[in-house]
Amino acid sequence: MPAPKSPRPRPTAKPAIAKEPRGARRRRETRDKLLEAAFRLMAEKGVDGVAINEITETADVGIGSFYNHFESKEAVYAALIDQVFEEFGDALDHLVVNVDDPAEVIAISVRHTLLRARREPLWGRFLVREGLSARVLSRGLGVRLLRDIQKGVAKGRFKLTDPLMSFITFGGGVLGAIAASIEIEGERSREFALLGLTAADLPERAASNLLFGLGLTIDEADAIAGRPLPLVKPASVDH
Repeated sequence: MPAPKSPRPRPTAKPAIAKEPRGARRRRETRDKLLEAAFRLMAEKGVDGVAINEITETADVGIGSFYNHFESKEAVYAALIDQVFEEFGDALDHLVVNVDDPAEVIAISVRHTLLRARREPLWGRFLVREGLSARVLSRGLGVRLLRDIQKGVAKGRFKLTDPLMSFITFGGGVLGAIAASIEIEGERSREFALLGLTAADLPERAASNLLFGLGLTIDEADAIAGRPLPLVKPASVDH
């Protein structure tokens, strides 16, 4: 029986939304342009391969404008990590908040990460470039992955002799799968097809093999990796 409908609330007048001052809008737009330029350059060259003047030239803003928003290149990078990975990690955490099995948590997170990298290759390339750097391992998705592996060990779900090395190895496997997911529909799609790998089954196969590496049997890993993914709002994980 469907639940009874709640009485519809009376419409209320919406408060007027203050118009953003022109100066504030311009500052925000300049900051966004700098972040977008840094994102594209760092995805291609890595953080250490990009100079501040390259960022300002790509964004088409003056060098003085850069320092109005960021103290250094590291500050830009930190802002990108928060924007690119922290928000995604928060969305994943929300998605699995009611999932008790650490193995299923990891499978869901891996599959959604690969799906997003396939849809947004630039995002995926940035993660591949920086995914195992000390900067990322100490925050963002790296911290969450280590947390989930440690939970699995504490619950006896994962059988690992060296959780930290398993974390690094697991992370490398995820990044390799991301790189494959970016290339699989490009010029090398035929090569992947000859190897028996398609874009459709890559996320599940990657998740299964990674779970096997954490100590699950292959049958259980396959079963968990093949479960339907939780539905998500387009604005959160899948956007």
